[in-house]
Amino acid sequence: MLGKRLRILGFLAATLILTLAPGTVPGRARAAEGPASEDCLACHGDDETISMERGGKSVSLYVHANVLKGSAHAGLACVQCHAGFDPDEVPHKEPMTKVDCGSCHEAIKAQHSRSLHGKALERGDPLAPGCKTCHGTHDVLPVKDPRSPVSALKVPFLCGRCHQEGAPVQRQRVIHQDHILENFSESIHGEGLLRKGLVVAPNCASCHTPHSILPHTDPASSIARQNIAATCTKCHAAIEEVHRKVIRGELWEKKANVLPACVDCHQPHKVRKVFYDQGMADKDCMRCHADPGIKAGSDGRPLFVDTSKMTGSRHAKIACSQCHSGVNASRLRPCETITQEVDCSSCHAATGQEYQASVHGRLAAKKNPDAPTCKECHGTHGILGKVDPASSTFPTAVPTLCARCHREGEKAARRYKGTQHDIIEHYTESIHGKGLMKSGLTVTAMCTSCHTAHSVLPKTDPASTVNRANIPATCGRCHHGIEDQFRKSIHATQVGKTKKELPICSDCHTAHTITRTDDAGFMLDLRTKCGRCHEEIAKTYFDTYHGKVSQLGYTKTAKCYDCHGAHDVLPPSDPKSHLSHANVVQTCQKCHVGATRKFAGYLTHATHHDRKKYPVLFWTFWGMVSLLIGTFTIGGIHTLLWLPRALELRRARDKEEGQETHDA
Repeated sequence: MLGKRLRILGFLAATLILTLAPGTVPGRARAAEGPASEDCLACHGDDETISMERGGKSVSLYVHANVLKGSAHAGLACVQCHAGFDPDEVPHKEPMTKVDCGSCHEAIKAQHSRSLHGKALERGDPLAPGCKTCHGTHDVLPVKDPRSPVSALKVPFLCGRCHQEGAPVQRQRVIHQDHILENFSESIHGEGLLRKGLVVAPNCASCHTPHSILPHTDPASSIARQNIAATCTKCHAAIEEVHRKVIRGELWEKKANVLPACVDCHQPHKVRKVFYDQGMADKDCMRCHADPGIKAGSDGRPLFVDTSKMTGSRHAKIACSQCHSGVNASRLRPCETITQEVDCSSCHAATGQEYQASVHGRLAAKKNPDAPTCKECHGTHGILGKVDPASSTFPTAVPTLCARCHREGEKAARRYKGTQHDIIEHYTESIHGKGLMKSGLTVTAMCTSCHTAHSVLPKTDPASTVNRANIPATCGRCHHGIEDQFRKSIHATQVGKTKKELPICSDCHTAHTITRTDDAGFMLDLRTKCGRCHEEIAKTYFDTYHGKVSQLGYTKTAKCYDCHGAHDVLPPSDPKSHLSHANVVQTCQKCHVGATRKFAGYLTHATHHDRKKYPVLFWTFWGMVSLLIGTFTIGGIHTLLWLPRALELRRARDKEEGQETHDA
C-alpha cells in the first residue's frame, strides 16, 4: 500500500514539473508531453479492481502492462490516445473525451464514417461496430500477426459475431443474405481459408473492404454490380482466359456491357465451380449436335439440337456448358465425360427448392416414372417464357399441359384415391375453364393459379395452397374484394368461434366444377350449401312460402344469401349485418319495395317445433292438432257405435222393400 502511495506522489510531482516547464502549450501538444505511460500505469496497471461507473454499469480501468507492451501501440504514450483531460486532477474529471483513432488514422476514419458501419454509429445504433469492436483496445495487434482478430484466418469469425445467422444484427435486417457465415465456410474460398489455412484466400474484407463497407446498391461499393469484376480480379487476374470458352471472345472487346457479373454465376457467399470444370464454346458443341444425322444416344435420346429453336428460346444467351456441365475440352468429344443430368436448379435455385419439396419433386427423388421433370413442362432447348403464346406454360396452354398426366386414365389420374376424378373435364366446363379456353381470358384461374407452378402439394399438407386453411387466401389472389368480405364474416376462422368446421370457398363453389352464381342450378342448390351445416334452419326455410316456391324451381324468390348475404354473413346483432335492426327493412325492400318496419318483423324461420323460442306457435299448432285429433276421434267412435244400428235399419228396410215387391 505504501509503495502505491509513493508512485501516486511521484506521478503528481512529475505532472507539476511538466506544468511549470517553459515552452509547454495547452491542448493536444501538452497532452503528448504529459505524464509517461509508466505514470498512468501506477494506478491503472497496479490495482485490478480499479473501475468507474458509466451508464449504470461498472467499467474496468485496469490495463495489463505486458499486453500494452506487446500491442501495435506500444511506442505511444497513454496521453496520445487518452486526451482531453487535466492530468493534474486525480481522479480525472468526467466526462472524459473518447479515444479518437482518427487523430492518427485520418484516411481510415474518413472511409469508416462513409460506410454502413460509420453511418450506423453516427445515428447511435447500439449494434454499430467502432474501431475497438474489431481491433480491440490496449491489445491492438498488426493485421499480419496471427493472434490479431483482424488477421486473415480470423476475419470470418470476427464478422460472424454480428453477421452469422441468429445474431442481433442479422435479425434486425429487413432484406439480407441468409446463413452468410455458414455459406462462406462451405464455399471454395472458405474451404481454402478456414480448412487449409491459405491466408491468400479471400476473406470478408477482401470483397467488402475493411473500412469502406457499402451496400451493393451504392455505385461506390466494392460489391456494386459494375465493380464486382474489379474486386474479383484482385485475385483472379486472368478472368478473360478462364472464361474464354464459356463466353464468346468478341464480347470482351465489343460488348463488355452485356457480360454477366461474376455473381450471376457464382453466388456471393457460396462460390464454387457451379456450372463447369472447364467450359467450351457453343460452336464446338454444335459441330456435332447441329447435324440432323447424328445418332441417338445409348439410352435412345435424340442428340440433335435445332439451333433455330435455341435462337428463339429464353436460354439463347446461355452457353451449352452452363447447363451441360462436366465437359472435358481435352477430349475429341468433350461431352462424352458428362455423367450427370442437367440441373436447372443451378440457376433457378429458389424454384428448384420449391420443386424438391413438392409432390412432383418427392416422386422424382424416388425415381418414380410418374414424376414430371422440368423438361416435361418447359421443354429442353426451345424453352419459351410463360408470356409467349407459343409456350407450353402460356395460360391458355396450361390445362392441356397438366392434362397430359391428370386427364382421366393418364398416369397421375390413376394414382387418385377418392372422388377427384374427371378433373380436366370438369374444369373445362367450369366458369374458369370456359373463360380461359373458350373466351381466351388469360387472367382467369388456371391449374397453376390454385395449385402453384412448382410447389404443388396435396391438400392435406398445411403448406399447400389448396389446404383448407389456405384456400381463402388462394382464391383471394383474384377475388380480393370477396376475400376481404369473407375475412370479416362469421364464417371466417378469425371471427367465428366454434368447434365446428367453418365453410370455405370450395364448400359452396366446389374446386373444379365452379359454375356461375346466377346459374339456376347454383341458386337452387341450397340443401348442399347452407343446409349442409344449418340443417334445422334449412328445414324451417322450406316450410315457408319462400322455401316452398324455391322447391318448385322459382329462382326469383328469396334464398338464404339474399337475406343473410353471400360472403359477408354476420349475426343479426352486428350493426353491419344485413338483418340488423338498422338494415333489415332495406334487405326486405330489395324484393318487396313497399316493405315497412312491421313487414320486416315477419318471423322468417319460425317453427312450431321450438317451444322455447316460439311458444305461441308451438301451443297453437298442438292445440289445433289436438282439436282435430279429438274431433276425428269422437266422430270415429260415434260412427263405430252407430254402425250396428245402421246395419240393422238397412236390413229392415231391405226386408220391407222385398215384401212390397212380392205383394205386387
